[in-house]
Amino acid sequence: MKKSRYSRRDFIRTIGMASAGLALSGSSLAGKPFQRRPNILFIMTDDHASHAISCYGSKINKTPNIDRIASEGIRFDNCFCSNAICAPSRAVILTGKYSHVNGVMDNRNTFDNTQQTYPRILQQRGYQTAVIGKWHLKTDPVGFDYWNVYPGQGDYYNPDMIEMGEKKNYTGYATDIVTDLSLDWLNQRKKEQPFCLIYQHKAPHRNWMPDTKYLHMYDDVQIPEPVTLFDDYATRSDAARQTEMTIENHMHTSYDLKLDDAGDVQQYIDMMRTTMGRLNEEQRRAWDAAYGPKNKAFWEANLSGKELVQWKYQRYIKDYLRCIASVDDNVGRMLAYLDENGLTDNTIVVYTSDQGFFLGDHGWYDKRFMYEESLRMPFLVRYPKEIRPGTTNDDLVMNLDFAETFLDFAGVEVPADMQGRSLQRLMRGKTPRDWRDSIYYHYYEYPAWHMIKKHYGVRTRRYKLIHFYEDIDAWELYDLEKDPHELNNVYGNPDYASELNSLRKELERLRMKYGDTEAL
Repeated sequence: MKKSRYSRRDFIRTIGMASAGLALSGSSLAGKPFQRRPNILFIMTDDHASHAISCYGSKINKTPNIDRIASEGIRFDNCFCSNAICAPSRAVILTGKYSHVNGVMDNRNTFDNTQQTYPRILQQRGYQTAVIGKWHLKTDPVGFDYWNVYPGQGDYYNPDMIEMGEKKNYTGYATDIVTDLSLDWLNQRKKEQPFCLIYQHKAPHRNWMPDTKYLHMYDDVQIPEPVTLFDDYATRSDAARQTEMTIENHMHTSYDLKLDDAGDVQQYIDMMRTTMGRLNEEQRRAWDAAYGPKNKAFWEANLSGKELVQWKYQRYIKDYLRCIASVDDNVGRMLAYLDENGLTDNTIVVYTSDQGFFLGDHGWYDKRFMYEESLRMPFLVRYPKEIRPGTTNDDLVMNLDFAETFLDFAGVEVPADMQGRSLQRLMRGKTPRDWRDSIYYHYYEYPAWHMIKKHYGVRTRRYKLIHFYEDIDAWELYDLEKDPHELNNVYGNPDYASELNSLRKELERLRMKYGDTEAL
C-alpha cells in the first residue's frame, strides 16, 4: 500500500489548537519569553536496557549516535522506573504520577486521556505537540496537534498506523518509518513556535525482528554471556523461581527463536511466511537466506542442556542488538536534522527507554522485576544552552520526574499534584540539598504474562528491600555495594538488622508520601 503523507493543509488544520494556545499564552507565561523557550525532542525506545548502550559501558554493543547525546550532554547513571512494564511507564512519564494515581497499573488498563499530561499543558501554552510511533495506551492521544501511532504493539515490517484517527499502512521497516514521519512533521511545523515531539520506537521489543540489512550482523561474532546467565536463585524467594521468562524453558520456538519444531527447512520457511505474514516477498527472501542455513545447522547439532541455553541466548541477543542498530542509525538521522536546520542549540534532546530489560541476566529475557537490570533506565539529555558536554550524574532520579522537568525548562509552572521533581538543577550540576535518597517501586501485573509476582519496594544508594505479595508473602534484601548482581538475599541475616529496620520505615514513609496505601 502506498505510503501516506499528510498535506500542508492537513497540518495547518491540526495545529489550530496550538495557535489558539499561543494567542492566549504568549507573553503572560512566567519564566522564559515565548520565542526563547526550548524545543523538546523526546526519544523513547521499548525495552532498551542501559547495559546495551555503549556510553553506559556495554560489553555487547556499540551505539555511537545515542552516545553522542551523552557526550554532548548529560548521562544519568541512576535513573529508575516506578513500574517496569510498557504502558504503566508511559503513563507515569506523561502524567508525572505513580501508576495507582494515573490509573494504568498494568498493560491491561486503559489510559484515561482526559487527565492532565505534560504535552497537553505545553500545547495549552503555545507549544506545537506531536507523538509519532509507539503509544500503547489504548485510548487516542490527547494534547497533540498531530499524532500517528501504532495500534497496540505495532509491527516491525510494513506496519499499520493510526494517523489522527485514520488507519493507514506504511511500507518498509518500522524504525525508519517513524523517523520519516517525525522528520516530515518537523519540516511542516510552524517555525515561530517551539515544539514538543514525542518520537517513540517499537524496537527493541520482543519478538526482535531486525531490518533486512542487519540480518547477518554478528553472524561470526560470539556475544559475551552475562555472568548470571546460569543463576540458580538459591537465596531468593519463589518469586524468582516461578517466573515464566527463562531463556532455558520459556522462549517461544518460532516467535522468539525463528525456528520450526521439526527441523525441516521448508517447514521453517512456511512457518516464517505464516507467523510473519507482514513480510513482502523481498523481505521473506532475505529472512529465508539469513535463517534457513542457520536453522539447518542448529537442528543437525542437536544441542541440549547448558549448550542449548547458550545457543538460545546468542540467537536472542543478536536479534535484539540488530534491532538497536537501526534505532541508533535513526537517532543519528534525527540529530543530523537538528544540526542542518539550526535547531541543535535550542532543542532539549532526550534518549530513554520505558524501562530496562534482562539481557540473559539471571537467565531471563523480559523485565517487570525490581532487580537492577529491569529497574534501571537509560536517561541521556542534551541541551547545549544549559548542560555542559560530558556531564554525568549519579543522583536517584525516576521516570516520575520527566514531565516536571520538561515543564520547568519550558517556563511553565509544574502542577502541584505531580509527584516527581524537575531535574533541571541536576542537569546544571547543582543537586538540591533535599534531593531524594530513596526511590519507590510497585509492580502489579499478576497473574499474567511471565508470571512475575506483585511486589513493591524501596531502593537507596546501597540497599534494596522488596516485598512480594498476594499469593506469596516473601521479602528480599540486597546489599548492592557488596552484591551488585543481587545474588545473595540477606533478608533475615542478623548482620543487616539495623539496615532492615531503617528500610522498612523508609518503605512505609514512601507509601504514605505517594498515597499507595493499598499495598500489603
